[in-house]
Amino acid sequence: MFVSLDEGPEHPVFPGVGFITIPELSWRHIDAVSDVVRVGQRVSCAFLRFDDWNGEARLSLRGLRPDPFAVFVEGVEVGRTRRGQVSKVIPFGVFVRVADGIEGLVHLRELTGRPVETAEGILQVGDELTVVVTEIDRARRRLALSPAHRA
Repeated sequence: MFVSLDEGPEHPVFPGVGFITIPELSWRHIDAVSDVVRVGQRVSCAFLRFDDWNGEARLSLRGLRPDPFAVFVEGVEVGRTRRGQVSKVIPFGVFVRVADGIEGLVHLRELTGRPVETAEGILQVGDELTVVVTEIDRARRRLALSPAHRA
């Protein structure tokens, strides 16, 4: 997303222009830039760096907001039980939303005591599930979960 700058480093070809990559728009997964901003909207951005190769000021919207994953893991520890809702079914497991914007993976091997090839048919999007936090990877912002019992 290109941003017209009120102040800051100038773009050599397009003076007063900065650039925000999709991952820097939000801490959450987004499907489209319009999920976060619209043309003409005024925004405050954090300056990340000047990209000498492209001649652009690299900016961040999410850089001005606390990381919801970091906030979440401050209040949870491995072994803790959480209630959540299945948000996505994938071939090797399911993602469970355990807090607003926070999802963790329940691996396929954790879902059933018998060998299966896919998670489809075991759980559906929207199913409620009580899970146990089995691993917190702060560096990669990942949460591993295991079912405590089926809701």
